[in-house]
Amino acid sequence: MELVYTIADLQARLSQWVKQGKTVGLVPTMGALHEGHASLVCRSVAENDVTVVSVFVNPTQFNDPSDLAKYPRTLDADSALLEACRATLAFVPSVVEMYPTPDTRRFSYAPIDTVMEGKYRPGHFNGVCQIVSKLFDAVHPDRAYFGEKDFQQLAVIRAMVKQLDYPIEIVGCPIVREVDGLAMSSRNARLSPEERENALRISQTLFESRTFAASHTVSQTCRFVEDAVAAAPGLRLEYFELVDGDTLQPIANRRDTSYAVGCIAVFCGDVRLIDNIKY
Repeated sequence: MELVYTIADLQARLSQWVKQGKTVGLVPTMGALHEGHASLVCRSVAENDVTVVSVFVNPTQFNDPSDLAKYPRTLDADSALLEACRATLAFVPSVVEMYPTPDTRRFSYAPIDTVMEGKYRPGHFNGVCQIVSKLFDAVHPDRAYFGEKDFQQLAVIRAMVKQLDYPIEIVGCPIVREVDGLAMSSRNARLSPEERENALRISQTLFESRTFAASHTVSQTCRFVEDAVAAAPGLRLEYFELVDGDTLQPIANRRDTSYAVGCIAVFCGDVRLIDNIKY
């Protein structure tokens, strides 16, 4: 595997493979890679001739400067993981490389991007679309891979691809969990041992709510989750929504959709964690 740092070098290396008719997969990441990322990379390697993994902590998608400053940066470990997954190239650009001038573009996909993460992290999805579109323009992949843990992000990216008419297949990949059920996240590295134990209650609550929902209303299920998180030590609920998996709009009744998804954001100490579950 090779590390490249500029768009020019990236495209020079890709051009030779594209001329040979080889397919290209892209896995956009912000680094601090774990087995969840590895599952995306391995799938891309299995389905494409060439796999590019971007490692870039994108400043435009952070609405909290302290969150950006604290985001883990572990390039040596990331490189080892990507090598083991047999990625072809790791693209590791600087901020100046990706943003030589301020990106003033505005992306809007209401109502998909105005609820949940869009409501509580204003500007977040605009930054996501800025960087993902830049990566698409640099790589021109045949397929791009994203984890379903960022369920709303995946929906927004699909909307952007449709609007901008990118000839790219967007591949959503299942959530990868620790043995005890906690959704894998780069932010988990910031949890203390006690917080890590407390955070487990998030996924436990979601699993329990799926059973609860089978015999209760949507409003009762939401209250069940809210009460369970409130009773858990060290956790503070930001939101829980039961939504239609296609529109991401809250549902009032399970009969309103055949594709119900519960999406949650919780602060564990000062670390913000998200998760979701299909009902």
